[in-house]
Amino acid sequence: MFDVYETRKKYPILNGIKMEGHNLVYMDSGATALKPQCVIDKVVEYYSEYSTNTHRGDYPLAHRADEEYEKVRKIVKEFINCNDENEIVYTYGTTHSINVLAHGIKHMLKKGDVVLISEFEHASNVLPWFRLKDEIGIEIEYVKLDEKHHLTPELFKESMHDGVKLVCLAHISNVLGQCLDIKEIAKITHDYNAIIAVDGAQSVPHIKVDVKDLDIDFLSFSAHKFGGPTGIGVLYGKYDLLNKLEAYNLGGGMNTRIECNTCYFIKEAPFKFEAGTPAIEATIGMGKAIQFIMDIGMDNIHEHIKKIRKHAIDRLQNELPEVIIYNPENEGAPLAFNVKGYEGARCQDIGSALATYGIAVRTGEHCAKLLPNLIGTKGSVRASLYLYNTIEDMDCLVDALKDIVAKEKENKGDALSWLL
Repeated sequence: MFDVYETRKKYPILNGIKMEGHNLVYMDSGATALKPQCVIDKVVEYYSEYSTNTHRGDYPLAHRADEEYEKVRKIVKEFINCNDENEIVYTYGTTHSINVLAHGIKHMLKKGDVVLISEFEHASNVLPWFRLKDEIGIEIEYVKLDEKHHLTPELFKESMHDGVKLVCLAHISNVLGQCLDIKEIAKITHDYNAIIAVDGAQSVPHIKVDVKDLDIDFLSFSAHKFGGPTGIGVLYGKYDLLNKLEAYNLGGGMNTRIECNTCYFIKEAPFKFEAGTPAIEATIGMGKAIQFIMDIGMDNIHEHIKKIRKHAIDRLQNELPEVIIYNPENEGAPLAFNVKGYEGARCQDIGSALATYGIAVRTGEHCAKLLPNLIGTKGSVRASLYLYNTIEDMDCLVDALKDIVAKEKENKGDALSWLL
């Protein structure tokens, strides 16, 4: 049985760290999750005991580095249930993964081909496709959404046509938190002989993502979103498709031979995409982070976040009419809201105010810069939750907001002057 209070003890930053004189209430896991001690220890172990390069040395320490580094592919394979560990490409994170995909698939697209995305995508799943539009003349289209900004399989099907060659969607929005029915969307995509690439940055840390069951062609995610180190992520691809991609970086480790007449020969996936010295310690730390959350159980994580999120929403809706919640019915970890009068750029004032209570949230557009077209504001407060958050954290958030609203009413016409 998952015990959040016992789990919290495994995160050193949650034990004794203060912010503005308060115990830290961390609600910015959508940006990056906190790191458990076992991940920190694994990274230190590499630096302390076998800090050598990979795939280059012929001595025992280098052999250990090779084993620890490549073992992580097996861990990722089990985690996302793909067919083969060679379908796992190490990248620097979700953004890098999507850029590797966009560059690699460019030769498979032509002028007029459509890439289908949504208006709630993170910039990392927008700008690479905008660049392909500039470079080769592809067209960008947006899926239809309902009045609550939800993407349903029915609306997705209405958006599909024979001109769509590639579908690129976030499994869970990093702001609105809707979890898409990717399995049905993938089926519709394949009915049109198109390829589907999924941004799993916000889904992989929170729910079980089985790439075989979902039948997705590509998946991108970052380790730091589930408690691993920064600077390491994964691009998964079905092997035949992955091998068709052109390499993004060229250099050491990804070639088999170079000749003076400028001929060169590259390896097959995944190594064709892994030029240069990798983030070895981060990769090994990613493996430990995956094992940590798998031991807790992805279903346990998802149910826990649903429970505490609902508690916060129930209290906000019943006790604070001054708060606008943009995604109350979704189950994803992000909770996006504004205090009336502090929408748009002024949401930063609310974030600063919450920080005085020890509460860490994010404010602004959250890199989803097409989203204002949908929700009508250019900024919001995002409380993004993870497995270490508690009911008490939610109460701290609501009580702090009630106090902020009360103080603001006392200072009519002098916005949050009590902060100064």
